[in-house]
Amino acid sequence: MSLLERTVEIARRLRPVADSGEPGTVNHALLRALGEEGLLGEIFRRADDGYVPTSATTLCLVREGLARQCTEAETAFALQGLGAYPILLAGTASTVDEWLPRIAAGEVAVGFALTEPGAGSDVASLALRAEPDGDGWRLTGEKAFISNAPDAAVYSVFARTADRGSRGITAFAVAGTAPGLTGTRQELVSPHPIGRLRFDGVHVPASAVLGEVDAGWTVAMRTLDMFRPSVGAFAVGMAQAALDAAVAHTADRRAFGRPLREFQAVSHQLAEVATRLHAARLLVHDAAQAYDDATRTGTGRTGHLSAMAKLFATETAQQAVDVAIQVHGARALERGHLLEHLYREVRAPRIYEGASEIQREIIARHLYR
Repeated sequence: MSLLERTVEIARRLRPVADSGEPGTVNHALLRALGEEGLLGEIFRRADDGYVPTSATTLCLVREGLARQCTEAETAFALQGLGAYPILLAGTASTVDEWLPRIAAGEVAVGFALTEPGAGSDVASLALRAEPDGDGWRLTGEKAFISNAPDAAVYSVFARTADRGSRGITAFAVAGTAPGLTGTRQELVSPHPIGRLRFDGVHVPASAVLGEVDAGWTVAMRTLDMFRPSVGAFAVGMAQAALDAAVAHTADRRAFGRPLREFQAVSHQLAEVATRLHAARLLVHDAAQAYDDATRTGTGRTGHLSAMAKLFATETAQQAVDVAIQVHGARALERGHLLEHLYREVRAPRIYEGASEIQREIIARHLYR
């Protein structure tokens, strides 16, 4: 059984665990189940000397498989990986030993704290300050739209340490219980565990710096470059679920004396979705493989390929869900229907980890480089 097929089966088993959670909060039972099923182990791979990064291809296969059956499990999986990767990539040995075993087991949640109320797509304009303080730093400011906030045990936080744009940002691992750190939940269209954080002179030791001082932008970009193709995979999984539902419905549903599938106005729309979905999947896999090859050889730039994959896949998923709802009719708008759920879920990926407009800018800059 392939990793994708195995993940789909696991996602079916996780459905009741996901349903038992409270929307908008961390589902700790779901995190533990992801650890017990071995899926978190696909992100956090052990080696003789600690943890090593997984492949972008593996991330894509797992995220697509989960999204086909259980978007809540997919989101929990993705947020755990996104939040922890700066620690895995750039944390000191003590920071890695303190957090990664518990994160990998699903015992605690982790957050990725980059976005601010005044700094979304323009993350180089971060305002959260980190000032030197004895043997460490003090952080003051706010973050918004932060994964697993305010329930995470630890956050990968990006703060300004010098007034040099993207070259003056430093990454820190900050415990959720740190004195001076408070948070509130944010209610979104999709019931994801997202919130705001306020840092009121939060002290962090020097050992909590992830990577080099003033080089946090590199840590953030390495993490986002790793995860961006898999956002496309998440979208592909949702699009596949929507298409499957639409095909099943139109095969059986009758109108004016014949099945809906016999109306070209219906079947040709689904043919278009299927074609775009196949193209999106190929783009995602190509971008992931290019990233893995570049990581292995240490050569080549793949950011534009990741941007193409995320852009096309997320826009395609939006179309796929919209078409599926249209051919279902009003029943798909009922609260609790699969497509009503997907309609709320599918909108966010076109914004987070770089909005579609940002992806187009990345692609355009590559053309003119």
